[in-house]
Amino acid sequence: MSIKAVVWDIDDTIFDYTAADRAGMRGHLAAEGLLDAYESVEEALVRWREITDQQWARFSAGETDWQGQRRQRVRVFLGKSLSDAEADAWFDRYVAHYEAAWALFPDVLPALDALAASHRHAVLSNSSLRVQDGKLRVLGVRERFEAVLCAAELGVSKPAAAAFHAACRALGLPPRAVAYVGDHPEIDGRGAADAGLLSVWIDRGGAHTGHDGGPAGPHRIASLAELPAILGADTRFGAPSTFR
Repeated sequence: MSIKAVVWDIDDTIFDYTAADRAGMRGHLAAEGLLDAYESVEEALVRWREITDQQWARFSAGETDWQGQRRQRVRVFLGKSLSDAEADAWFDRYVAHYEAAWALFPDVLPALDALAASHRHAVLSNSSLRVQDGKLRVLGVRERFEAVLCAAELGVSKPAAAAFHAACRALGLPPRAVAYVGDHPEIDGRGAADAGLLSVWIDRGGAHTGHDGGPAGPHRIASLAELPAILGADTRFGAPSTFR
């Protein structure tokens, strides 16, 4: 069966989350007078990223809820026993800096344009619908996707097959007729492949050199310009894979 739809991850796939997160945290630390607490801005950013990854893992495992992981990120980062209201206020101030740095990757709109006539599109994210739907609207691409599904509302997170299958059901298609595009080699790449979708792992800049899709794993690309060729789309937009 040919691929009829593409389901997309958002953060670090179509949206440059890492760059926005770093720029936002840098501005926030300066505004909060916290830069002197670290030897360098980079040290603070690395610490924030480590804590974020830890709390996301707890959220994905069902050990905390969406708001709880946010609050705990703040408490661990500051090393303080803040009230919920204090933690929420600190995080909201950070978000204001973070949102000011939002941007799509430059290859996103050309890829969506090239595939608009040949494939349907949806989103599956390990975030919340409130956050990701709003993000897509600010970035000007929400109307490109028939459905936006998020872990906070689904009650299941990638890489669980149930998350990918929920996206397929939203499109009314079997997994074998759906491609999934994401940036994480295991959560997105291996998870989608194990769930029976055509898995496309975008490894921008070759950051994950220790991973390989393998014969039963995801297709590995470095740019979305390579995606139409993998999907067999009849389009002039495209580029050969840089991973041979």
